Parts: sequence; structure tokens; C-alpha cells
Amino acid sequence: MVSESKKVSVVIVNWRTPYLLRRCLQAISNDSFAKDFEIFVVDNASGDESLSILSGEFPHVKVIANVDNLGFSKACNQAIPLTAGDYVLLLNPDTLVVGNAISELAKFLEDNLQCGAVGPKVLNDDGTLQLACRRSFPSPAAALFRLTYLSKLFPKHPLFAKYNMTYTNPDEKCEVDALSGSCMMVRRTAIDKIGLLDEDIFMFGEDIDWCWRIKQAGWQVFYFPGAVIYHAHGASSRLRPAGATINLHRGMAVFYRKHLSQNYWPIFNQLVYLGIWSRALVFIIVNTFKARLTKQSST
Repeated sequence: MVSESKKVSVVIVNWRTPYLLRRCLQAISNDSFAKDFEIFVVDNASGDESLSILSGEFPHVKVIANVDNLGFSKACNQAIPLTAGDYVLLLNPDTLVVGNAISELAKFLEDNLQCGAVGPKVLNDDGTLQLACRRSFPSPAAALFRLTYLSKLFPKHPLFAKYNMTYTNPDEKCEVDALSGSCMMVRRTAIDKIGLLDEDIFMFGEDIDWCWRIKQAGWQVFYFPGAVIYHAHGASSRLRPAGATINLHRGMAVFYRKHLSQNYWPIFNQLVYLGIWSRALVFIIVNTFKARLTKQSST
């Protein structure tokens, strides 16, 4: 396991998930090396039982209580400079770490000095793999393959299925482009070199941007299935589905503008942005229609 000299700092951003947060913190305490962890919870003005649960049940947790919802990136950036660990773990409150998953990730970084960030196998509640836990970077080609369903028709094809890497064995460690921000451990020296999360991204996409910058700085990024967590994906964002959709696509647009747009003609870039926001509009319309049908059927 990770040596005692290597301390882990856990950063959790919470918004209106008090009972999932309790479950998350209880699971962290089950790690054999939990005494070596420091834990920060940034509460984004939840206005519920979250703060009372933290003060009453988890007095060892360091709490930052915001008066407004600052989003994921800004909230993380409040806590990260205050951490003292050699490794910083971004962890969502709607996750459930299994066994010694956190210390296993730290041990992986300790054993792989060229690795700047590592992520675990992330499972849905039903035990299926969350594809976002090991990805290639987004690209117009990857978007085309997903839009035309070629990635689903040929999930084992290394070109068509490149983005979600469904052609690889989920039980084998591998170097990847991007991890899921639901659980991603980053080496302190890598953070010192590349800086904090991009605050232009409210939530969704900040993990891909961070991984891009980590790799551009010369570090490796690894998926390590020896550590496992469960993730109730989108527990907070379900409270505001339209806002979550907008933030997801804004993250796409920011990433494309920063890292890919310089490779294409301006007119092509405008078509990409149009595609991103058209997709967002379709998602909002479809989800609104589904919500109305659900409401009508329940009345």
C-alpha cells in the first residue's frame, strides 16, 4: 500500500446530495489507510442537511461552505490550494469507493512516477462499466462516429469506438487520454506544473481539459481497474436537467475552442459550435417532453 509519507487529499464538491455524501464519506473511512487522508468538502450552497451532517457526523472533514453555487471547477479550485497531500483525489459525493480503492490509486502513482493522473474502474449501480472512466480525447471524427451510431454498431473497432475505448478489456490497466472527474487522482507535482481546473467550465468537461493539459506537460494518464468505485451518475444534475445539459455542452465548446479549433478553418469551427448547441437544444426538448409525459402518466 501507499507509504505513510505519501498523504492523500480528497476533494469533494457537494450540491444537494446530503445522504449520498454521508454514504461516500463512510465508505472512505473503510479504507485501511484512511487515517492518512485529509478530506475537504466544498458545499455549493446546498441549503439542506449537508452542513449539519458534516458537522455532526464527520468533524474531521474540512468544510468550505459557499453562499452561492460556484460550480464544480471553481469549488475544487477553492480547496486544492489548501490541500497538503502528495496526491489530490477529486471525488463526487454520489460515489461509493470499494475497499481500499483510494489507497490503491495512490500506490499506483507511487509505483509509476511518469503517471500524472490515474482513475479507477467506475461502475453504474447495476455493475456495468461507466464508459467515461477511460476515454480518448473528443474530436470531430469521434463525434461523427457517435452521431452515425458507428461506434455502437462496431464497439470493438479501434477507429469507430476510439472515444469510449470499448475495444479494450475493462479489466486491464491501460494508458488513456482522459478520465472521469467523478474519481480522478492527480499527482501534486503535476498540478503545480499545469495549474488548477479551468473555471470557464462550470461542470462537465473540466476533467477532459485537465487530462489534456497533464499529457501536454509530459505526464501519462492511466486507467487502473485494480481500484473500483460505484457512481450514481448525475445525482446532482438531475435536479436541474436543462441546466446540466447547457453546462455539458458549454464544456464541449470550451474544450474545442481551447484545444482543437486552431487545427481547422474558421467556417468549420462555426459548424462545430452550431452542432454542439443544436445537440443541446434537441436534448432539452426531448427531456422536457419526456418529463411532461411522465407527469401526465402519474396523475
